[in-house]
Amino acid sequence: MPEPMQIEVVAPNLKKRLSGVTATVVRLIPVQARMIGIVATGPGLPSDLPHIPLARAATLPRDRWRVWHARRNTEMALGLILRHVLRRRYRLLFTSAAQRRHTGFTRWLIRRQDALIATSPQAASYLERPATVILHGVDTQVFHPAEDRAALRREMGLDPDALLVGCFGRVRAQKGVDLLVEAALRVFPRHPRAQLVFSGRITPDNRAFADELMAKARAAGLDDRIRFLGEIPWDEVVKLYRTLDLFAAPARWEGFGLTPLEAMASGVPVIAARVGAYETLIRDGETGTLIPREDVDALAAALDRWLSDDAGRAAAGRAARAHVEANHAIESEARAIVAVYRRLLETGR
Repeated sequence: MPEPMQIEVVAPNLKKRLSGVTATVVRLIPVQARMIGIVATGPGLPSDLPHIPLARAATLPRDRWRVWHARRNTEMALGLILRHVLRRRYRLLFTSAAQRRHTGFTRWLIRRQDALIATSPQAASYLERPATVILHGVDTQVFHPAEDRAALRREMGLDPDALLVGCFGRVRAQKGVDLLVEAALRVFPRHPRAQLVFSGRITPDNRAFADELMAKARAAGLDDRIRFLGEIPWDEVVKLYRTLDLFAAPARWEGFGLTPLEAMASGVPVIAARVGAYETLIRDGETGTLIPREDVDALAAALDRWLSDDAGRAAAGRAARAHVEANHAIESEARAIVAVYRRLLETGR
């Protein structure tokens, strides 16, 4: 456990289940720990992550300023309690990915932060205060192309000869899962090797939604080619990216949306809707295809195009990997955030 004098930044994660925010904390902190004294706090985090209990975060000595880096409302609220009720010397930082008008309570919390980070220019436009824009990155050592895709597919119980399309994230309407199933139902009869795999949790409130999609696949005789894997361990998700020929992210709306970057780092071209930060991340026609939001026709056409072009997919996969290495490596994101930490600590002093 780190000594108090070594702790300069505390990154809370007040959610037990894996989420996009939790994944951000898990992937960033090991990189940032090489640059600054940072620890996480909260439940559900890997045991090898630099970590202190919440009780210790609330009782750190008042001998110096530290940064409290929140990414959720609950974490912003707790930061205010730590500083103003328990009198801990925390500089308060909030990162926002949301691309919508914030609620009154969220705006109240945001006004009480010492600094803000936005994960895209679009997210920054909703904050009503100056923010540093820092795009997400990915760890290109973790996410990389497979050395032997066919062997990896056999290891994971997948067809080594399939044209495999993936879509990862919680199964719900927001992610456009129903749009992708509809597009596959139209296109797959022309591509007998094509298969579609979804990976992500199906919550009870979305069970009927998922069951209806599975019923449509069965009715079309494609239930063996459109599969819902459910929530699988993170290391399996990482490997699953490497098995893909194509990734699809047809979300109806998105805060940032990290899955296309993870796919591209794995050497996989991406079809994505023009939502979230996707237009910033994807080079249309070079690393994949951007389509209008909620446009099933455009999604089906893009699927048909990439499934029909083996050489084009391979070239786009190579371009995608090179694009991420050059522009979206996690080290650049970590350095930019650490620079914000240091400015806050200097201001505190």
